[in-house]
Amino acid sequence: MKKLFLSFIVSCLVLLQLVAQEPVFVKGDKVFNLGIGVGAPIFSIAYNQALVPPVSGSMEIGIVDKVLEKGVVGVGPYVGFLSYRWRFSNYSARYSNTIIGVRGNFHYPLIDKLDTYTGLLLGYKIVKVTETGDPYNNYADTSSQISWAWFIGGRYYFKENFAAMLELGYGVAYLNLGVALKF
Repeated sequence: MKKLFLSFIVSCLVLLQLVAQEPVFVKGDKVFNLGIGVGAPIFSIAYNQALVPPVSGSMEIGIVDKVLEKGVVGVGPYVGFLSYRWRFSNYSARYSNTIIGVRGNFHYPLIDKLDTYTGLLLGYKIVKVTETGDPYNNYADTSSQISWAWFIGGRYYFKENFAAMLELGYGVAYLNLGVALKF
């Protein structure tokens, strides 16, 4: 089974080498992403109402090129935020989720004008909650923890410095749609 899996991986890498296009993202490039999330799991619960939808911003700088011939490694900061309210009768609770971290991406060109990448996010998640409506038990608290996520994404460049962005994975949402500006 291990030999079969290893053969599959090697075959995929060889195929990528054959079909790869010229890189859209290269060492020294700086890209700013701004996205809005779709599919945050907390919104699926009954009575939840978004106050601020999942939004994220990230910056990326290309630091190493010519990885696997045409691949590029980029790193940069990430910030994501969402806020929602759960309300039933006179009871309500407000929640917010903030992620501050750093991302590392591996870019490999597959299609002309399309910057395809995969990466890891390592960050710090801050969750705040405030519950009101119960005269004997109003509550407010903050919790934080180390957070990580794996994602895949792509940026399609309409112009040399303007692209549409799509990422699948998890930050503040499972799917992020947005724009990217290269400078």
